[in-house]
Amino acid sequence: MENRVLLPTDYSKGSVNAIKYAINLYKDVRSKFYLLNAFHASGYSLDSLMVAEAGERRYEAAKLKSREGMANVMAAIEGLPKNPKHSFETICSFNNLLLSIEEVLKAKDIDIIVMGTKGITDDSNSVFGTNAVGVMEKITQCPVIAIPGEMSFKTPSEIIFPTDYKTAFRRKELNYMIDIAKLHGSAIRVLHIEKESKLNRGQQNNKALLEEMLEGIQFSFHTLKNVNVSHGVQVFIESRGSDMVAFQNRKHRFFNSILSNPLVKELGYYSNIPILVLKDQS
Repeated sequence: MENRVLLPTDYSKGSVNAIKYAINLYKDVRSKFYLLNAFHASGYSLDSLMVAEAGERRYEAAKLKSREGMANVMAAIEGLPKNPKHSFETICSFNNLLLSIEEVLKAKDIDIIVMGTKGITDDSNSVFGTNAVGVMEKITQCPVIAIPGEMSFKTPSEIIFPTDYKTAFRRKELNYMIDIAKLHGSAIRVLHIEKESKLNRGQQNNKALLEEMLEGIQFSFHTLKNVNVSHGVQVFIESRGSDMVAFQNRKHRFFNSILSNPLVKELGYYSNIPILVLKDQS
């Protein structure tokens, strides 16, 4: 079965690096990669009634610039070692990024999105760009992997999976993390930051269910006590030199929990490793 990967790009170094990361991550998987550039015409707003139309000078100039950028990216890809398992399709869309992604998800039956954490127009002092945050937060149909900066691909030896065990796990929701672990022989380290003295019955049942789901791959359970949740996850990742961290986005509550409680207070803690956002598949 072919893996379908969407690669949004604004032609920045970070977005091109994310493309290369995805190609390496799925080097042993028959995959089709869809490169998407969402463009707009200068002087027009996609959110207003005044938008450029095909044939207008600004529209055609923006479309040409988009296609030229895509040609440059494809030239860079063609310079990489050939992989007969991989194929590519390019899409230049006159729309905002989120709507463009929504359209491609429906039309191409995308399995996963891989993108850079920052683009050309983002503040150099910010850890995550506006587009990356928007996609991680609002795109709920499939998982997203956010690749920081210009990091080189590194086989993920272990994936950190923070959880509070408070909601039942679903196999179809965790399969993307499990598939990456199987593909690369990665270990999954399940991390619980203990707030109560012990797990209640429901949490114990959810932990047992997770253990069943992880059967067949290397995994271990870890608990930290008497520590702030976000700081605890950060220290755990840094102490182990982990290569990826995975979070669940449940019913649009992902960023509420990530930016406050119970998981991560500041996304900047994880600016040096890829973040896998698992989506609610209910």
